[in-house]
Amino acid sequence: MSAKQHIAVIGTGYWGKNLVRNFYNLGALRTICDISQDVVRRFNELYPGTIGAQSFSEVLADEAVRGVALATPAVSHALLAREALLAGKDVYVEKPLCLSEEEGAELIALAEQQGRILMVGHLLWYHPAVLKLKELIDAGGLGRIQYIYSNRLNLGKLRREENVLWSFAPHDISVILGLLGEMPESIQAQGGNYLHRKIADTTVSLLNFASGVRAHIFVSWLHPFKEQKLVVVGDKKMAVFDDTAPWPDKLLLYPHSVEWAGNIPVAHKAEADRVALTESEPLRAECQAFLDAMASRKPPYTDGKEGLNVLKVLNRCQQALESGTTVAVEQAEEKNYQAHFSAIVDKTAVIGHGTKIWHFSHILAESEIGPECSIGQNVVIGPKATVGKGCKIQNNVSVYEGVTLEDHVFCGPSMVFTNVYNPRCEFPRKNEYRQTLVKRGATLGANCTVVCGITIGSYAFVGAGAVVTEDVPDFALMVGCPARQIGWMSRFGERLDLPLSGDGEAVCPHTGEKYLLAEGRVRPVSRSLA
Repeated sequence: MSAKQHIAVIGTGYWGKNLVRNFYNLGALRTICDISQDVVRRFNELYPGTIGAQSFSEVLADEAVRGVALATPAVSHALLAREALLAGKDVYVEKPLCLSEEEGAELIALAEQQGRILMVGHLLWYHPAVLKLKELIDAGGLGRIQYIYSNRLNLGKLRREENVLWSFAPHDISVILGLLGEMPESIQAQGGNYLHRKIADTTVSLLNFASGVRAHIFVSWLHPFKEQKLVVVGDKKMAVFDDTAPWPDKLLLYPHSVEWAGNIPVAHKAEADRVALTESEPLRAECQAFLDAMASRKPPYTDGKEGLNVLKVLNRCQQALESGTTVAVEQAEEKNYQAHFSAIVDKTAVIGHGTKIWHFSHILAESEIGPECSIGQNVVIGPKATVGKGCKIQNNVSVYEGVTLEDHVFCGPSMVFTNVYNPRCEFPRKNEYRQTLVKRGATLGANCTVVCGITIGSYAFVGAGAVVTEDVPDFALMVGCPARQIGWMSRFGERLDLPLSGDGEAVCPHTGEKYLLAEGRVRPVSRSLA
């Protein structure tokens, strides 16, 4: 077996058999996986030197398999892709990426976390005609784009696991979004259910873009002949991509023009110009692109993010189809923070630049977190809680409504805040929340408890397991249950040689910074000498 053979194809049905053929011809196919032993044996005989497998777990356990190509039903994509990424495999998944946007976002985040390639099988982006059309549009060859329409029509293949929108339209949506370089603002759709009352056999979707472009997508598997045609109308030229035409005629440019005479538009037709293309099989190019991405570690054009955009438009088309109304498309916001795919950040929460949010944490509505914070695992913040700049909140901490952390506060693992002084399950007291303020630079040790309604002073240090029931002075060192003051701490976190009361001076043993105790308060009186 060649060292290049490191791809496993999962599923050998309608489309999977084509992936098997292409990855084999590229010298990259190692394993063919299907639940049917007879099917696997036939494919192994057809493609000598390949390995057969009937279980996905068997494929994931094979260290020689570096990438998997998923050609299974769409409902399985999210689970199988996730398992493959966690097993350290690069993943190619046939369209659509998955069925829910939440799952799609999780897959993208997981791929980034694992350092894996995630690619979606949007085949047309590996077709020479589409690549050339994109080049012409970007160079201004068609002028200002005004309108796009696509027809993907045929008699069959009839499906029951998905409607015609999800079966036929992903490719056209992918191409339209890529050609325009923008997401639609709103979508309208209608369709007809003729063979099954809950499954659409024909749909027409209208996409409205902020640039003024309109696009419609007509798909049907109840059509007398096969048609796969994309028309792009510009103010200089019109382009027609006909995937059912012979290669010389797959991409035609029509230099039609419209002139105004006496305030009346007059159309002038011109002969079509053929666009020269190099004939090649798009699926082979797509499979090669996956192999190239695996080798270079650079994402392919149809990566997870592109797949998620297509999935979002598909879902909005489905919503418009079911509701009969115009559906708005939320525009993606660039996040300037990092959140693990298992974390949840409510829409109205505000997260500062550079903040990191780890596994299974939840930032609730109207909470504000400053920049450069680290939010550990299983942390809950809010609703309406405030966390300042550069704070570090360790695992298993809940920062409830009414709690405010100023800048650079450290919350140790499993420390506890409260916000109701005398809680009862039977008698809600949400209108009795007491405010808790933790001032700049304070440290709250592991498993300590801060009872609500108090202030923790700047750079105070609360020891592990302490229970704080009263206000804490700046720079105070607190331990015990209930907490009591046993000393003073420097900003750096070193204990100062100062009495608990009276007057005195001390120097931080680490930085050389000088501190003055007077009238029961400590304050720094010189800058660090370090």
